[in-house]
Amino acid sequence: MASLSQDQLRRLARLGATARLEQLRQEEAAIRAEFPDLFGRRRKGAAGAAGTGQAGGGAARRRRAAMSAAGRKAVSERMRKYWAERRKAKAAK
Repeated sequence: MASLSQDQLRRLARLGATARLEQLRQEEAAIRAEFPDLFGRRRKGAAGAAGTGQAGGGAARRRRAAMSAAGRKAVSERMRKYWAERRKAKAAK
């Protein structure tokens, strides 16, 4: 058996890890395709499509844009003010 240097072992380990990650990604994709209801998505014509307001099944969910730090701070300040007003109104009753 040939002896490998530390660098060779690390390179082989990295190649093996990369290959395993790719296998896991493929397996995840297969599971998601087979069981879309587990991940918040439904197949067209699947149960629960009624009442969505669209013919032919449910619509894909829209994702919200990521909020910036400044946006989060602005919302936080508005909500603090809102709840302070609510506490003030409740105390006045």
